[in-house]
Amino acid sequence: MSQSHPSANIRWGIIGTGYISTLFVKDLVIAQNHSSTPARHVIEAVATSSLNKGLKFLEATETTLQNPKIYTKQEDLYADGQIDIVYVGLPHSMHKDACLNAIAAGKHVLCEKPMAINAKEVDEIIALASQKKVFVMEALWTRFLPVIRELRTLIHEEMVIGKVSRMFCDFSCDMGALPSTSRIKDRNLGGGALLDLGIYTLTLSNLILDGQVGEKALQSEISSRMTVVDGVDHSVAIVVSYPSTQCLGILTASLESTTERDFCRIEGSRGVIILSGPMAAKPTSIRIQRYNNTTDEVREFEHPGNGFYFEANSVASCILAGKLESDVMPLAETRRIAAIMDEVRKTGGVLYPQD
Repeated sequence: MSQSHPSANIRWGIIGTGYISTLFVKDLVIAQNHSSTPARHVIEAVATSSLNKGLKFLEATETTLQNPKIYTKQEDLYADGQIDIVYVGLPHSMHKDACLNAIAAGKHVLCEKPMAINAKEVDEIIALASQKKVFVMEALWTRFLPVIRELRTLIHEEMVIGKVSRMFCDFSCDMGALPSTSRIKDRNLGGGALLDLGIYTLTLSNLILDGQVGEKALQSEISSRMTVVDGVDHSVAIVVSYPSTQCLGILTASLESTTERDFCRIEGSRGVIILSGPMAAKPTSIRIQRYNNTTDEVREFEHPGNGFYFEANSVASCILAGKLESDVMPLAETRRIAAIMDEVRKTGGVLYPQD
């Protein structure tokens, strides 16, 4: 990885100092050494519940030398005129208010997935962003990974396995040891397998079976089932089918088991592609098995950190270009996937207070 020397700064305000925010900011630090970084990512401020939490976060993310401000009130971060963009890394139920508050203050926003609990909340965010003319994007970082760009090329341009007819994808993490008070099992915080894990399998099905996003995406049909414990989905199975192209995806997610490294199988008329990696959100290998060839072709994708900086660099490029949304992850795609998840939850009997 070659050293980058960007002349522009993108100044970040970080809302929330939990696990996902820690991974994201660590990758912003790594981005400074990435040759494709279009701007220097500066951690301008952090908002968390206590000064001590903030200091621990800066230490964990190796950003102490940047000397970010630590706010114990989110409104102080929104009011900081030195911040260009707010990253929202809070529990799902808090996403909408954080986004609206940041947008109202004239800040650009990168919000962790899902952007909001339901499509109705997404609509509120999109409407205010349009009014305030700021950039807003859902942080579905997987879409920006080099392995995904390569996968799209192999399937939709080179058609290395011919016409795709079917795919299977699972994203499961055994959360059995977590208490019922954990965020991921808390109905009031938007917990459950679908919003935490299933959103990635839906994303991959779009990338693999369709290839277009948002308003250009093909019309699909959805059927689903859930297992529900205390109002929260612990497992979900979704069949997404595309009548116009005669292909379908079988998608699963669960809090009660852990997926194997080979988490996705894509079947075509001339072969099969296997996606592998530590989790469905982070593929690291593409294995191509052609029906007329006994030797598999394997392409590996390794990079420092987790790879959140690919997403962050894309956001920086959009902001520097004056764009209000991403072509890779447009707001219409966020809204479309949110509506699908609303439908799946309605069928499964999972309702959140925001519904």
